[in-house]
Amino acid sequence: MDVIIYHNPACGTSRNALELIRHVGTEPHVVEYLKTPPSRTMVAWLAERAGKPLRDLLREKGTPFAELGLGDPGLTDDQLLDAIAAHPILLNRPIVVSPLGVALCRPSEAVLDLLPADDLKPFTKEDGEVVIDASGQRVQR
Repeated sequence: MDVIIYHNPACGTSRNALELIRHVGTEPHVVEYLKTPPSRTMVAWLAERAGKPLRDLLREKGTPFAELGLGDPGLTDDQLLDAIAAHPILLNRPIVVSPLGVALCRPSEAVLDLLPADDLKPFTKEDGEVVIDASGQRVQR
């Protein structure tokens, strides 16, 4: 299965999603989007394919979101794309693309909806939270 993850290695949620992808036996294409930001067209496509407004892909925490006034509901998608292009940290993560769809995977276990669910093995996140139990079942929170 061909999977792409827009990843920030400094983010625990992103690290957990990446490990879950690998855990099910898929080696994804990892795009460290702070080093190699996606184009405006790609960001717009990701939002469209995820079925989300572009605004839903914005990250507030640890970004210049407030300073740039990005909470203003009157801003257009072009203005939001300009902000993301100038400050890639504004793009929330991890965003995962697979043949099963596109999603902002927060929480990280949301990535399982984009991956084959056959024969899952136990998985625990780096903070100790169990995601897949000993019987191979997803733990619902």
